[in-house]
Amino acid sequence: MAESTKIDFRYRRLSQLDDITDLVAIFFPGNRNQQHADARILLTFKYVDSVLPSLGFLERQYEISRRTLERTRAKLARLGLIERVTWMNSRYGGQQGWRLSSRMGSAIWKLADKVDGWRTDTRPERREKDERLVGVLT
Repeated sequence: MAESTKIDFRYRRLSQLDDITDLVAIFFPGNRNQQHADARILLTFKYVDSVLPSLGFLERQYEISRRTLERTRAKLARLGLIERVTWMNSRYGGQQGWRLSSRMGSAIWKLADKVDGWRTDTRPERREKDERLVGVLT
């Protein structure tokens, strides 16, 4: 049976997260090339304090194909792990390129807070609203 290529956010898997190899395996299961590209991108950003204008040097330095690098970069951007900085962003003094982002971490905290709030809200009017919303789904 082929390994799934969908992001795996199971609780047990996340609780066993230890290092970068575990992290890239969660985001790119079943694709070793993209795991390698992801690890190189994340490690590069982790140890560089500035905005990187391009990721093209990773192609040459680590022999990653352009297609793999671009697909990996696009998925990391959609997830919110990295973000594009434009020259119009005054915070970076006219620099443009890519950098690590905090959006994914913030979004996961917000999601956890929403789930906890929903789980603990047992008011009768909340129950009625939940029942009506589920009725719309059927």
